[in-house]
Amino acid sequence: MSLGDLMVSRFSHSSVTVVTNPRYDDDCTSAASCGNVTTSMAYLPQTLVLCELRHDAPASDIALAPRWRLEQRMKTGCVALVLCLNTSVDPPDVIKISPCARMECWIDPFSMSPPRALQTIGHNLSTQYERWLPKARYKVELDPTKDAVRKLCLSCRKNARTERVLFHYNGHGVPKPTPNGEIWVFNKNFTQYIPLPLSELDSWLKTPSVYVFDCSAARVIVNAFAELHGWGSSASSGPLKDCILLAACDVHETLPQSVEFPADVFTSCLTTPIKMALKWFCRRSLLKEIIDESLIDRIPGRQNDRKTLLGELNWIFTAVTDTVAWNVLPRELFQRLFRQDLLVASLFRNFLLA
Repeated sequence: MSLGDLMVSRFSHSSVTVVTNPRYDDDCTSAASCGNVTTSMAYLPQTLVLCELRHDAPASDIALAPRWRLEQRMKTGCVALVLCLNTSVDPPDVIKISPCARMECWIDPFSMSPPRALQTIGHNLSTQYERWLPKARYKVELDPTKDAVRKLCLSCRKNARTERVLFHYNGHGVPKPTPNGEIWVFNKNFTQYIPLPLSELDSWLKTPSVYVFDCSAARVIVNAFAELHGWGSSASSGPLKDCILLAACDVHETLPQSVEFPADVFTSCLTTPIKMALKWFCRRSLLKEIIDESLIDRIPGRQNDRKTLLGELNWIFTAVTDTVAWNVLPRELFQRLFRQDLLVASLFRNFLLA
């Protein structure tokens, strides 16, 4: 049996509807009578049409696919980095273990003079954020006063205009927030801790904004912010929908002090997730005795270039975290957090790691 006969045999026993095309039949007949070339291949002189009930249904009966693309994008235009470290003096409400975590932004502040250490840590934090969003404006305040924070926030809001402002607060060198959600800064002579009410901070930055609080009992700040704006049934409407807060600890928790990891574990997860994840894995691997952790710092490439090793690791990390978020979060919330703003999307992927 030739291939053509086999095809004819199969189609003759199938349930597929066959519609004959007379014009095509006439063309085949004339071509066969005029040609002198013979072949063993038999061609089907029919046009096959698959007919189902859905082909006859009106357009109104076909379910429309839900819209998943965002019509409105947002961009983070300015980043304010506030570091209250005062590395030479421990806060009065903190009891540190020995040995304890000391590294800030992967820098040991006790390996150099306090002023130089503070400058280096601030520069490193700015660089770590710039890898995720290089075009934003970055401003750093080191061990600032209340007035310095006010000027910083007002300047960032003025430069960002209607774009988002990121406010990152490191409070490792000051007491934990007050029950009212006040954070602490310094006076000019570093002789007193000055409280900064959350209401004033909110009035300076306005919306849209995103806050990162890396300090003990950071959930107190989130609760105070929710109470300030009366978040409840109307929390998802209005301009407050564009205000996001990320906190390192719960109300009764303190920052981790394990010497295995940096003192700013939360910040390290948010800004250097691949390095932090590999550090975490190496310390818990069965092969930790033979793993050289110094190799982590020598992984070649850039995290935004997939052709490099570091870029491929970041690509895998992005795929895993996006999949987790897609399967857990409501669609609207997923789009707002993971698709609307590049920097916010990166922060929330890294927040899952934290």
